[in-house]
Parts: sequence; C-alpha cells; structure tokens
Amino acid sequence: MRVVVQRVSEARVSIDDEVIGAIGPGLCILLGVGTKDTETAAEFLASKIINLRIFEDEQGKMNRSIRDLGGELLVVSQFTLYGDSRKGNRPSFTAAAAPEAAERLYEHFIQRLHLGLKVATGKFRAHMKIALVNDGPVTLLLES
Repeated sequence: MRVVVQRVSEARVSIDDEVIGAIGPGLCILLGVGTKDTETAAEFLASKIINLRIFEDEQGKMNRSIRDLGGELLVVSQFTLYGDSRKGNRPSFTAAAAPEAAERLYEHFIQRLHLGLKVATGKFRAHMKIALVNDGPVTLLLES
C-alpha cells in the first residue's frame, strides 16, 4: 500500500459539487492499493498513521500524533499512486490492485482508523474533487 499523508487545517472531498466528506484539523490521506497488498499491510499503515508524530507540541517540535491531538482524518482512494511512468508518457497501472480487492482493503484500512477518531471518506471509484489547506506544509509518502 502507498499513502500520501498531508497535515491539514481543513479538507473536503466532493462529487458533482456536493461535499461528501469534510474534516477540520487533521490528516488528509490518499490511499493506493497494490496487487500484493494484504490486510496486514492495511493494519500496519493505519497504526503507523495513527501514531505518526507530525503535529507540534508546546515547544514547536513534531512530537504529537493525530491521536494525541484528537484530530480528524479524510481518506480518499487513489489508484494512481501505483502509476508507473518510467517508460513512455502514459502511466501503466498494472501494479494497482483490481477494484474489488482494492475496495475491500480500502474499507479494512478505514475500519482500523476508526479507533476513537473521526474519519471522513471519499467514494471508491468515483471522480472526486479534493480541496485542502496543507498545514506546514507537511506531506509524507508511506509504504507498507
């Protein structure tokens, strides 16, 4: 699995100009599922994200996690994280999981994040628009 994690002061996802998920301060997570990913990978990344210390403490150091902050999460599926453009100009997505398997692991990942945190989501396989205010900016790429 690959995730892009962005620390945000706010974020929202919409379909056809209708907001379907929105958060205040927290993390916007773009999630890509690969062909070899498993529930164990989803659990590992969910735990990593919940405990990732990328929020500032009283001294201005990144020592607080989303759990410490009581922040919110917005999770959006994004198969294009597995796009391979090393050859030619059109990306290949053969490393991305098939939609049925990807959706199952996407849902499993979201369930693992629901441990006491507000989680908003996009809609799997939908054309979405994401608006966010990146705080910092802080953006990380994580892989299982």
